[in-house]
Amino acid sequence: SHAPWLILNPFGLIILIAVPIATEGRGTLPLCRPGFSEDVYVAVVPESTEKGQPLFNVKFVNCGQGGLVRFECSNPSDFRIEADGVVYALRPLTLSTLPTVPLVIVARDETNQQQWQTQVRLTPPDIQAPPALSQGLQEIWFPSRQTDSSSIGQLKRMKRDWVIPPINVPENSRGEFPQDLVRIRSDNDKNRSLRYSVTGPGADQPPTGIFIIHPISGELSVMKPLDREHISNFHLRAHAVDLNGNQVESPIDIVINVIDMNDNRPEFIHQIWNGSVPEGSKPGTFVMTVTSVDKDDPKTANGMLRYKIGSQNPESPTSNMFTINNKTGDIITVAAGLDREKVPQYTLIIQATDMEGNPMYGLSNTATAVIRVTDINDNPPEFTAEMFFGEVPENRVNVIVANLTVTDKDQPNTLAWKAVYKITGGDPTGRFSVPTDPTTNEGLVTVVKPIDYEISRTYMLTVVAVNEVSLARGIYSPRQSTATVSIRVIDVNESPYFDPNPKLIKLEEGMLAESSLTTFTAQDPDRFMQQSIRYTRLSDPANWLRIDANTGRITTIAVLDRESPYVKDNMYSATFLASDSGVPPASGTGTLQISLLDINDNAPHVYPQETEMCKKPEPNGINITALDGDLNPNAGPFAFELANRPADVRRNWTITRLSGDYAQLSLKIGFLESGIYEIPIIITDSGNLPMSNTSYLRVKVCQCDHNGDCTDQQHIIAAGLGTGAIIAILLCIIILLSECNPSLSHLLCFRRDKERQAKQLLIDPEDDVRDNILKYDEEGGGEEDQDYDLSQLQQPDTIEPDTIKPVGIRRMDERPLHPEPQYPIRSAAPHPGDIGDFINEGLKAADNDPTAPPYDSLLVFDYEGSGSTAGSLSSLNSSSSGGDQDYDYLNDWGPRFRKLADMYGGSDD
Repeated sequence: SHAPWLILNPFGLIILIAVPIATEGRGTLPLCRPGFSEDVYVAVVPESTEKGQPLFNVKFVNCGQGGLVRFECSNPSDFRIEADGVVYALRPLTLSTLPTVPLVIVARDETNQQQWQTQVRLTPPDIQAPPALSQGLQEIWFPSRQTDSSSIGQLKRMKRDWVIPPINVPENSRGEFPQDLVRIRSDNDKNRSLRYSVTGPGADQPPTGIFIIHPISGELSVMKPLDREHISNFHLRAHAVDLNGNQVESPIDIVINVIDMNDNRPEFIHQIWNGSVPEGSKPGTFVMTVTSVDKDDPKTANGMLRYKIGSQNPESPTSNMFTINNKTGDIITVAAGLDREKVPQYTLIIQATDMEGNPMYGLSNTATAVIRVTDINDNPPEFTAEMFFGEVPENRVNVIVANLTVTDKDQPNTLAWKAVYKITGGDPTGRFSVPTDPTTNEGLVTVVKPIDYEISRTYMLTVVAVNEVSLARGIYSPRQSTATVSIRVIDVNESPYFDPNPKLIKLEEGMLAESSLTTFTAQDPDRFMQQSIRYTRLSDPANWLRIDANTGRITTIAVLDRESPYVKDNMYSATFLASDSGVPPASGTGTLQISLLDINDNAPHVYPQETEMCKKPEPNGINITALDGDLNPNAGPFAFELANRPADVRRNWTITRLSGDYAQLSLKIGFLESGIYEIPIIITDSGNLPMSNTSYLRVKVCQCDHNGDCTDQQHIIAAGLGTGAIIAILLCIIILLSECNPSLSHLLCFRRDKERQAKQLLIDPEDDVRDNILKYDEEGGGEEDQDYDLSQLQQPDTIEPDTIKPVGIRRMDERPLHPEPQYPIRSAAPHPGDIGDFINEGLKAADNDPTAPPYDSLLVFDYEGSGSTAGSLSSLNSSSSGGDQDYDYLNDWGPRFRKLADMYGGSDD
């Protein structure tokens, strides 16, 4: 083999020099093997080189196979190789800019994808002869150890280790493996045998087995093709030891760089790119950016990408509406005429090519860019007709009269498509509006205020249609954006109306029946219809008024009274109905309000009507006033005086005026018996033609305590019984006594009739207006009841003499225990017929007993015993029928008194 040298002579010719290289250890080459003629070329270049100047030529031998071989250069930014193997400079080169890394040339068979490679070392022209290469491989020597001889007894100082330049190995090599790279040598292998080894990733560390070294010769070889995109460089350490394994040299570092080859196509991040641009955009408007990546080295041409637009669809209005920045991938517009209504979308095929876009050597890939043309308001809405028609009945509101239709070429349901309608003429009073139907985009002509046929029979509206957003600059509304709407009003039968409504009149109360008040008539708005109106009464709460059906004349049918409950705040209201003769008839209502003026038609009466007074009043005055249904000045001030009859009224009472509305009733005498007194008082108001009235004041005279409160029933209340219960007890006693003594019953009935005529002393509790506090539900008789023996209330024949309590602890109303008239002793089981005799005998004994309570006193009964040997009270017969009494009120006292009501409240049967 020979290492060729290329020398550029003064005439610009390339001289190829082949340097002999030792082939020791290599096998015999075949007679013809496809590939480069040399493994390494040395090219001598001049000090300066122009762009496009040929530099050198590499020779490829195909052995007559005839396949198409394509050349690639590892530095395509500075050099270009043609199909004949001639290498040209792509830019001016000088010695300072001359690459120091060997140039790698790759030949690839397009048929079977087999490839070969060689290296070209570029040297300056001062080198006249090629250096001798030791046995064909570059040798790397371990640095020698030199000793500083200034002092024998001093330590040896070693020279600084050499810096080993990196070894460059092209990726994807298809040559024979193992492929020798360098030879590691040591000065110590001349006098003894050494063994060489390498360590590090790629050797004895993962990924292992990529690099090996011959232990004796020190040749470092690569065992398989390298991939820069997987591992871009390797860091190894070379070692030299003797046969005993002793280290004879310090390890040296070896860096192996994997030279990039263009073996990766560009890849777009997205296969489909979406962008948008408004229609009508000016040239130079940015649209979108597409991006592609290449796994090759971006510092070399293998990873430098260039973009271009391969195609545009559709090609309207031109085929080059867009352009792309070949380095950044930015897509912009380059032509005007984007119109969404004509072309809503463009599809671009974007191509990315590495090798800086070189179409011959670069690898390419494509992606799709979809550009949507967005809408702007460049099309105004246009009416489908110049004239629209509609009709509407009068007095109707919220009625759609006509539908206005428009067309708009802009994108539907956008602000540039949605129409807004405005009435610009023909509606000075604002009776119409034109809202937009959100679905159909139509204008809905709507009546918003009542229309009167009698005022206007037709309307001619001018309506303009615009969009919700303004038109684009330079676009103007055409004549078709304005339309005329003709609306015909239909006459309908309208209701009559009262004017004024309500109508107010002022009258004095007390007007007699058949008095004429006023005329309340209605108007018919239908001036073009010949119709009559009839009137009827719709609402008259007090039934005071009447209206004439034809004339609307209102008269009274009763006396007007301001004090009537139907009059509120001196105002009386009545409603009347007016109906026309149309088909169908229409009606309207009107309200007549009558303000009634007060007259003096109500006499005053005393207030309060009932009161209380002590027997010996201190003071003895009662304050009274008067109530009058009339208003001032027909009411107070009032004049009070006592009536002349009965004569004892003025003898016992006197009345004194305190003010215009108040007077004081007083006793002339110092004492008055308890009872109910009705005092006639004459009260006169102050109206014009004053009215007087004799009113009775009911005065209850009673015994009072030191606080001035009535105490006639104090002992009854202390017993814990209400007035109703006391009456029931008295009634039972009277019934029992009437059975025993008919004359007593007749006397009591006569006395009860007299009391009824005198308005009975004890009034019903509900009518009692005193300020006393009544006590209820007390079953005891007070503190004095706590120390007496209840056995005294049991049957006399069951009393034991030794159980009688001594004197001193008895109640004050108990009978004394000293000798007294003997009461009859009743047997334990008497015959029912003996009951009457027993009661008569007991009554006689009680009449003769000086220690018994008075007959008109009330006895306190606290315990009735656990049983009775007497028969039912229903077996008693009264000696007097009592037919003149009304006992039906006993039914209201509860179930305990209903039996008495049945016995004495029924008929004589």
